Amino acid sequence: MAAHIHHFTYGAFNPIAAALLAYLGSFLGLLCTERARGAHSRGRRNRWLAIAAFAIGGGAIWLMHFSAMLGFDVPDSPVRYDLPTTLLSMVFAVVTVGIGLMVVGHGAPSPAKTVAAGFLTGGGVLAMHYTGMEGMRMSAVVHYDPVLVAASALIALAACTTALWFAVSVRGLTRIAGAAAVMAVAVCGMHYTGMAAMSVRLDPSIVPAAGGIRPLTMIVPITLITAATIVGVALSALQAMTEEEFTDGAGTPKRGMHAEPHQPWTLRQASQFGTGVRLSPAARAVAAGRAAGATRPSPAPRPAPRPPTFDPSVAGAPPIVPVATEPTVPVAPPPAPVPPVPIPDQASGPVAGPATSGT
Repeated sequence: MAAHIHHFTYGAFNPIAAALLAYLGSFLGLLCTERARGAHSRGRRNRWLAIAAFAIGGGAIWLMHFSAMLGFDVPDSPVRYDLPTTLLSMVFAVVTVGIGLMVVGHGAPSPAKTVAAGFLTGGGVLAMHYTGMEGMRMSAVVHYDPVLVAASALIALAACTTALWFAVSVRGLTRIAGAAAVMAVAVCGMHYTGMAAMSVRLDPSIVPAAGGIRPLTMIVPITLITAATIVGVALSALQAMTEEEFTDGAGTPKRGMHAEPHQPWTLRQASQFGTGVRLSPAARAVAAGRAAGATRPSPAPRPAPRPPTFDPSVAGAPPIVPVATEPTVPVAPPPAPVPPVPIPDQASGPVAGPATSGT
């Protein structure tokens, strides 16, 4: 006996929430892949790609899937979820997306590499979806329409290839926002196409697992992962917008927004997104020297350099040319002092004049 399926038990809330989570996860993942392309070390690039894999695989795909599944209901049978199978579906999503990002994130990008990684990642997304559906426990047997399953597979392959192409080519906050919207639509389209392929036939002999998880119990982990995703998106967006204050769309520092290598100072600029500080190589060397000087004594002052000397006996030595000097003008000695002339006193009588002959 075929059972009626409700895909939107809570109305438009579930598809809207699922689409929003798919968008946030895609947005955060693309921001992380952009940071990975600008990383200067392999280890830092791998860390950014791992965060992007968790954001896209765990947020945009797995979190969207189970947010949409909260609206799934079979009125004639209770629905439970097997926890190990559910967690395995998340592992499929995160690991396959991570492998695809590692393939396209290292080395020179090429269309063949992107398509191959996209097919690998798309296969992982399909495995995530149908493993998650296999984790459902209810008093019914599930059947799938092969045509719609094939359509969902094509959508998954196209969506993952497009996502990886965006991951290696899209730069700038505006373009990332648009690319994330395209990815979210593709992921949601794949999910609901796969759900449309599903039909249920009731079988009272099948008893749902007693230890299964109720659908509403999934709200707790979904809420926690959603909160972590939103915080990650906010921090990454803030960092990206601050970065765009200093660089153009190609990642090159804007004119006047960089510290030259020979400038021993830092550049600090405040904007509505925060304060950015950039150190030139010379400033970093000065800072490193100051930090090292705080723990060791200052070196002794160096002696003044001695003037070079030349040995005339050495072949090729320049001759010693005497320096011309001004001739010395002899200075005449001062004249001898004139002795004073004595003045006779009147009491001693008239001064004898010259002798004269009488007449």
